[in-house]
Amino acid sequence: MGEFRPLVFSGVQPTGNLHLGNYLGAIRKFVALQDGNDCIYCVVDMHALTAQLVHEDMPGQIRSIAAAFLAAGIDPVKHIVFNQSAVPQHAELAWIFNCVARIGWMNRMTQFKDKAGKDRENASLGLYAYPSLMAADILVYRATHVPVGDDQKQHLELARDIAMKFNMDFADHIRRTGTGIDITVGEEPVHAYFPMVEPLIEGPAPRVMSLRDGTKKMSKSDASDLSRINLMDDEDAIAKKIRKAKTDPEGLPGDIAGLAGRPEADNLVGIYAALADRTKPEILSEFGGQQFSVFKPALIELAIATLAPVTGEMRRLMADPGHIDAVLRDGSARARERAEKTMKEVRDIIGFLQ
Repeated sequence: MGEFRPLVFSGVQPTGNLHLGNYLGAIRKFVALQDGNDCIYCVVDMHALTAQLVHEDMPGQIRSIAAAFLAAGIDPVKHIVFNQSAVPQHAELAWIFNCVARIGWMNRMTQFKDKAGKDRENASLGLYAYPSLMAADILVYRATHVPVGDDQKQHLELARDIAMKFNMDFADHIRRTGTGIDITVGEEPVHAYFPMVEPLIEGPAPRVMSLRDGTKKMSKSDASDLSRINLMDDEDAIAKKIRKAKTDPEGLPGDIAGLAGRPEADNLVGIYAALADRTKPEILSEFGGQQFSVFKPALIELAIATLAPVTGEMRRLMADPGHIDAVLRDGSARARERAEKTMKEVRDIIGFLQ
């Protein structure tokens, strides 16, 4: 039985300002995964069209995500940082996967239902087919692992389903071309071209909620800027937002059970724990019994100390767009080389003349 070469892939959409939730839940994890892994990190600008077709400053948004990757510590020389639209093989494989995936599979995708809302007939075909493109993003590099949050686990399962169906439907063709390897899926031996990609979960993912409503995720699209800490916020803005963050009249409890039914308190404790790389019980053992008038200044100090170096480097990089563009061009060229190797083999497996 063979084995696919370990490879980590992930991406971030260039839509709106990156915030603390994006940093703690994704980008900081990307940085940690560099040690001991071959990584490809993508600005998924084609996916951005599913959220909003016309963008006022798409180049600026793409650069800001790339700047955040670099400022957080991702190494674009040892690994690959690029923007999706510069590698046309993503779209080519996505079309093939559109023909592999079944309508019934797509109808089960809960994120489409959530994003399309009640007016689903007016949603774009791109939003509906988004998970097929996501599968292509991963599998065009034959990536084996993807760091995912809860909202993307279903899409990763779909990527596995698509890979499995392709492998089964073209099993004889894969053998003929000599491009696959023998793997075991469950207890079944399969001659596979695409790997069964695995979710990469590095400890409990911090779920960062809105500073104005602890029951909702921190979001780029929230109408209130006070609901989130943006990565480009200066120290005064961070301090103001944490001071104004919604709380309740009670002090901090001494244990986790005391946070039950207190979403705003739970959120602020969780943010402190994530920024400090500690657990919630450890934070409560330190601040239990204290009022928020004591806890918030400590959280402000920690947030500024943690985010200021990233923000400062992002600002420096954004002032030099030529450098960011050069990083993306280099990454795109290296990504295209890998992706084209896959697509040549996929075209051969399918039987396209080339």
